[in-house]
Amino acid sequence: MSASQLPPVLVANYLAPVWTGAQAVTVIHRPQPGSSPALIAAGFERQEAVTAEVAGPPYHGLERRLVIRSVQRAQAGERGRRARLAKAQAAGTALHERRRGRRWDPGPSALREAVDTRLTRSRVHGLRYVWSTAQGWERPRRRDGGRAATMRRQGAGQVSVRLDQTAVAAAVRQLGWRVDVPTQPPDQLSRQEAVRAYRNESLVERAMGRRKGRPWSLTPMDLERDDHATGLSRLWSRGLRMLTLLEFEVRRRVALAKTRLSGLSVGHPKRATARPPAERRLETWQGLTLTSIREGRRRRRHLTQLSRVQPHVLALLAFPVAIYTRLCPDAHKPP
Repeated sequence: MSASQLPPVLVANYLAPVWTGAQAVTVIHRPQPGSSPALIAAGFERQEAVTAEVAGPPYHGLERRLVIRSVQRAQAGERGRRARLAKAQAAGTALHERRRGRRWDPGPSALREAVDTRLTRSRVHGLRYVWSTAQGWERPRRRDGGRAATMRRQGAGQVSVRLDQTAVAAAVRQLGWRVDVPTQPPDQLSRQEAVRAYRNESLVERAMGRRKGRPWSLTPMDLERDDHATGLSRLWSRGLRMLTLLEFEVRRRVALAKTRLSGLSVGHPKRATARPPAERRLETWQGLTLTSIREGRRRRRHLTQLSRVQPHVLALLAFPVAIYTRLCPDAHKPP
């Protein structure tokens, strides 16, 4: 459920019994071949009374809601939150540091306002203590012409930013929670099965999202016959299924081998990933050419040599290297 369907205030009300210990939380594991099950989520289930109008009369019923905390999403959110906290603290401390070419010497109120602005911009406002202090001193001013010598009053502000551990802990425990609404009753779809089913939702959405992105997007077609448009859409669907199957198979084999695949990122040949996207693997095959030159009665052929990563990709797909090299068994060196 999105924030418009379920405001954060209601989610906080759902989680309040968890913090007090009144609501038990069930942990959910995902089986892994060849190793112990991995902890992926924890949560509970509740029933919510809803009202809807169906063909005129109102309908009252109970809606099944799963309040689930994803372990991976919570860890990623905590890393991002703490990185923003460190960045905001460094920015707040650097405000009153004297640097070459910097003449700004704000007072306590202006300095505190600048710190609050940076904390709000980093989305960490309320997670830190901010103290402001003022320092004042007198500086003599020399006599100049008819002006008498005086003492000039000057001041500067200092701001200290410290982490509020209690507020950070409360914010961290709120991360990773979401509310799912399955349509099946518990006797047909258990809580563990529902969580595992929702884990596959991103795969389906990602595949269908390729309709809008490149290079698999369906662009406006200028076709005169509807059956041609239908045939082209079905051809695109077959290509999408094949792309998804290749992506799933390679990721499964990489996970079984407990390794990472590198050489897929352009400009970052050493960057490795355990979940290589299918588009990146297809890009590795660009630039392969089969050149054929006829010299009288003689024909010379040249086939581009495979790179370091290409045989690895073929092995992950259970394809022999000969599927490529047999395209030109009598390859010659280019002239």
